Amino acid sequence: MTNRLSNRTAIITGAGQGIGEAIARRFAEEGARVVIAELNPQTGAAVAADLRAHGHEAWFIPTDVADSGSVKRMVERAAAQAGPPDIIVNNAGITVFNEPLKLTDDEWRRCFAVDLDGVWYGCRAVLPFMVERRRGSVINIASVHSFQIIPHTFPYPVAKHGVLGLTRALAIEYAPLGIRVNAIAPAYIDTAINRAYFAAFPDPAAERRRAENLHPLKRIGTPDEVAWPAVFLASDEASFITGECLMVDGGRSILFHE
Repeated sequence: MTNRLSNRTAIITGAGQGIGEAIARRFAEEGARVVIAELNPQTGAAVAADLRAHGHEAWFIPTDVADSGSVKRMVERAAAQAGPPDIIVNNAGITVFNEPLKLTDDEWRRCFAVDLDGVWYGCRAVLPFMVERRRGSVINIASVHSFQIIPHTFPYPVAKHGVLGLTRALAIEYAPLGIRVNAIAPAYIDTAINRAYFAAFPDPAAERRRAENLHPLKRIGTPDEVAWPAVFLASDEASFITGECLMVDGGRSILFHE
């Protein structure tokens, strides 16, 4: 432990598994008080309990990021129990892929409710605490889909482009008040969601190899490989960085062709 986040309260949405869980664990190891804002009560409670068992300060607060009231209540409860938020990582997200003309209205709304509205609700709920204290770090989990259009993934990249725009707009708006807003754009990461995606193919191993080969490093990333950049962006080491999107993609986004 190096205590890079000592005496700070950090909220991580979708922290019951995958990238969010990895970020919560790394933040706790760096001294942060961690709030697990998670929809799934089993996974959220388990992560928080395990962190406490290892001597960290951690709370689980059930949260539906698609519900602005749920997010607002979560942040208020987090502030009361763990202290005013110094950091939020808006990580919770879902994948909605369909052909544009086959996409239903419900699919469109569900994608944006979680992947874009949920990010905004998180930002909006913590910003008053940060404005009052004139400091804070907001980290939004974007995607390589925020920059590149991958066929047959509609409307997910539309929402993720929105996350990038939201990040930049809020960064400019609140920079004079000492609040930094940045994003991280992962490519394929070895999470339960992606493993389930591979498993849906007739040959899961072959599909995973295909995904690995899309990246110049010839592998997919690990949740920790997103978590450590999040630690950096949340820490004082990144104190002059705002409005940026850090690519964590094994070189995928700069590859001209597959």
